[in-house]
Amino acid sequence: MEIFEKYARVMTRRSFLGRASTGIGSLALASLLNRGELRADEARDPGVLRVLHHAPKAKRVIHLYMAGGMSHLETFDYRPKLAQMDGQPMPDSFTKGQPIAQLQGAKLNCFGPQVKYQRFGKNGVEMSEHFPKLGAVSDDVCIVRSLVTEQINHDPAHTFMNNGTSISGRPSMGSWLWYGLGADCDNLPGFVVLTSNGRGGQNQPIATRQWSSGFIPSKYQGVHFRSQGEPVLYLGNPSGVTAGRQRDVIDSVDALNRMHLDSVDDPEIATRISQYEMAFKMQTSVPALMTLSEESEETLKLYGTKGADGSFAANCLLARRLAERGVRFIQLYHRDWDHHGGVKDGIKLKCEEVDGPAAALITDLKRRGMLDETLILFGSEFGRTPMAQGNGRDHHIKGFSCWMAGGGIQGGIMHGSTDELGYNAEQDVVHVHDLHATILHQLGVDHKKLTFKFQGRDFRLTDVHGNVVRKILA
Repeated sequence: MEIFEKYARVMTRRSFLGRASTGIGSLALASLLNRGELRADEARDPGVLRVLHHAPKAKRVIHLYMAGGMSHLETFDYRPKLAQMDGQPMPDSFTKGQPIAQLQGAKLNCFGPQVKYQRFGKNGVEMSEHFPKLGAVSDDVCIVRSLVTEQINHDPAHTFMNNGTSISGRPSMGSWLWYGLGADCDNLPGFVVLTSNGRGGQNQPIATRQWSSGFIPSKYQGVHFRSQGEPVLYLGNPSGVTAGRQRDVIDSVDALNRMHLDSVDDPEIATRISQYEMAFKMQTSVPALMTLSEESEETLKLYGTKGADGSFAANCLLARRLAERGVRFIQLYHRDWDHHGGVKDGIKLKCEEVDGPAAALITDLKRRGMLDETLILFGSEFGRTPMAQGNGRDHHIKGFSCWMAGGGIQGGIMHGSTDELGYNAEQDVVHVHDLHATILHQLGVDHKKLTFKFQGRDFRLTDVHGNVVRKILA
């Protein structure tokens, strides 16, 4: 009892002054409300946007992140002129004064596409021949071929793609969405991350800050689920500890934390309370989520997996299961796309790994009636140079590709274009800020109005930039 009495007596000067101006009025208002509503957000976090800015087209996002820098020139952006100029000097008019990563000062020669392209679907959407299964669902896919970003090295480029800035410590897109929209589930986090490795490239590191909540309360940070073994470490109870005894511990710790919260008014204590409760619920929900044995043989065959084996295929199936359970933002990192050398063989291997599972995710969501309300984004932190780096390509930020599907995005189209050599995005250019603005728009959010005040300034995912790409909306 001594520790309870200690917390009951403690109140900092800051928390007293902060509460004094609103406490009495808040209590009076609360007495007029249904008291059952006062703790409703503890069962399900509704987000700060109780009313959306406009009618949403999507409820959730699945981000298929090809980490390492996928070459747009061997996937979604065929440049016949580049093929004709293979081996010839790259014109200075393209590269003079431009940021080049590892090719700075080197002799720059054109490097033609190392794959053949095919046209798929009713509208003849053009993709690499290594995407036959994705091509079969191309009528649901919008390829954006005019994406640009601002950071030419992996780590800051990952940060920019996730956070809309190269400055570490800012909230990631998934955290912004969870903070603004809340979650549709009460026993899983609103933002889940899955990772997988593959073949054919360099295994670039992935930092946990890429799913950080930054200065937004830490309850909104992404939770990394491991794809093999225990999905979350220490989730199970030790031998001899029953669920009832665990509940008693949680309730006691919760009581202590609430006393501390009442006295110091620290939002991180509120996070601690919610995360203890979430961890308790996840002891049941996560094992059930990861048990793929309940999936039909047909579904497992569709994705190309036999279970939770840590592959991109298994993670795509888990993404669908997470979406069904109401997780707001699901991010799948698939690594090894960093082809400074051997791009021809490397791209073939990578495409083989992701083609079937990505197509299966579209097919599976569509047949379950979920594709219309699920926005899928497939892309990388940047693209690859039209210039050769041996038999590979260097980092490139001036023009690259991604694709989107579902969530009110128009299918069967190609949006934007790079120049004839695939260097500069020149038609319907889409900046990363525009991509973020469009994703938020499809979720019913005006990107200029979802803000968080920090250090005297209102921050947002798109900073002071961004326009919705309305041409790709259905």
